[in-house]
Amino acid sequence: ESAKASLETFALDTQDKNVQKTFVDCANQLTQVISKLEDRVNYVEQEEPQHKVFQQMQNQGQNQNQTQDQKNQH
Repeated sequence: ESAKASLETFALDTQDKNVQKTFVDCANQLTQVISKLEDRVNYVEQEEPQHKVFQQMQNQGQNQNQTQDQKNQH
């Protein structure tokens, strides 16, 4: 999703219409890829619930690391 947003920003930042079209086309392709990946993740989570728990644990760990990093910066 970050790459898609970057491509969309690049499209807005350039005046060359051909380059704009290329960036927009690439962003659209990434939208399709993201959708397919999200569908696949949803399927796996439904079929293998333990993966969803694992992902939640990873997210919690990342959130804790970010909170700790923020505290360290202040």
